[in-house]
Amino acid sequence: MRWWKMLGLAGIMGVAATGVVIARAERRRRAYTPEEIRARLRERVADDQPEGRRS
Repeated sequence: MRWWKMLGLAGIMGVAATGVVIARAERRRRAYTPEEIRARLRERVADDQPEGRRS
């Protein structure tokens, strides 16, 4: 019966650690200004287009 408790505790700790990682990534994502986001999206679009189709 004791190993069930340890398994449950490990599961709870895993869920908490996942929440911390997600919160940290969300905080980092929200730190961008709208201008930075637009610039990054334009870079991605330019990188994805074939050479002959760039304007």
